Amino acid sequence: MKKLISVFLIPVVIAACNSNTGNAPAIAKSAGPALTMPFTPTYSTDFVLGSDSNSLAVLNSYKAWEDGNMDALKNTFADTALFLFPNGYIFRGSNDSLMKMASKMRDSLSKVELKFSVWLPTHFNDKNADWVSVWYTEIDTYKTGKVDSAYFQDDNELKDGKIVYVDSKMRKLK
Repeated sequence: MKKLISVFLIPVVIAACNSNTGNAPAIAKSAGPALTMPFTPTYSTDFVLGSDSNSLAVLNSYKAWEDGNMDALKNTFADTALFLFPNGYIFRGSNDSLMKMASKMRDSLSKVELKFSVWLPTHFNDKNADWVSVWYTEIDTYKTGKVDSAYFQDDNELKDGKIVYVDSKMRKLK
């Protein structure tokens, strides 16, 4: 049984690790003929697995949020940042302004618990851009006693090991 699983798993892993070398809609990621995709991406398909150090930088930001450590959180962001919140609010500004807003939000909570499903660091060759995408559940306990939870998918862009951009999507949990 183990041999049967490896026979099927190894090609899947190899195919998942291969990356496209251009933005053309014809994509060949595994042995066999190139597939012609019905759309051309607006950003890129020229990516490879990114650095674990970028994952660590991003995960440290989430750990600082969970712990309520605003000094540690501040150190994970660049001097200026763009943050797209799931509710449609867009923050663009200095690290100090971001921390002021984050502190106000975190101060309303007595506890934050994060449970990560997966994270994926990527490096886009043609853009020379580093991203870490994270999927996680956040369980917030407010100082009023109310408990709220949601599932998030965030895309974090880094420059020089600091977060410069976050695009956050959320689904409320029941």
